[in-house]
Amino acid sequence: LAADLDLRALRADLDRGLYFDSSIPQGYGVGSSGAMVAALYALYARNPLPLDEANEPEKLMMLKAEMAQMECYFHGKSSGMDPTICYLQLPLLVRSSEDLGTVSMPSLPTDGRGGIFLLNSGSPGETQPMVQIFMDKLKEEGFRHLMTDQFKKYNDACVSAFLDGKTDVLLRELKKLSGLVLENFGPMIPNDYHNLWQKGIDTNAYYLKLCGSGGGGYILGFAPDLEHAKAELDPHRMDVVLRF
Repeated sequence: LAADLDLRALRADLDRGLYFDSSIPQGYGVGSSGAMVAALYALYARNPLPLDEANEPEKLMMLKAEMAQMECYFHGKSSGMDPTICYLQLPLLVRSSEDLGTVSMPSLPTDGRGGIFLLNSGSPGETQPMVQIFMDKLKEEGFRHLMTDQFKKYNDACVSAFLDGKTDVLLRELKKLSGLVLENFGPMIPNDYHNLWQKGIDTNAYYLKLCGSGGGGYILGFAPDLEHAKAELDPHRMDVVLRF
């Protein structure tokens, strides 16, 4: 293991009935395995990264690599982002493969009409098959170009707009990203949600995005007017997580 864990202590605790008590649903794309890995690291790493050193890029990259290796047990492949965020309790921004840092959440009005929400598809997704579909598609030159030329551009624009508090720009770029995902990531979108996904793009009432690897679980949504989006999405339940 890249992380130096006290596995004997872990085994002893397991023999005494250790279990992980979490309210995060499994297979819903909201970090259940990341929380598990972060908890194991916090409890059993012999030299865990002190939280006050999280602003040092080299140490942060090393922590992410250690977390990625541990989370591979669940998914076969992992970026290490979810467990790193869970451990630090801070949002992270990936600028490049060698540039990772913590960021602050933007100051947004808490009583705005727009916001971010979750839709529950009602069934969990399986991460490893979805990751394998994505890795297989990356073998296609056209798909690789799409990821670097379009997906990354729209995604970066969304992140920048959100961090700058420019919600109008965020929604404009999300529409492009949502359409790109619908067109090219069909197998990862639950079958019952394809039409709903397109409806949001056509009406501009909301824009949907995959959570985690997709295939089920939660779907992330963004809306300029949450009440209007709620009416358009009825009878699907919408859980608001942030207003702007």
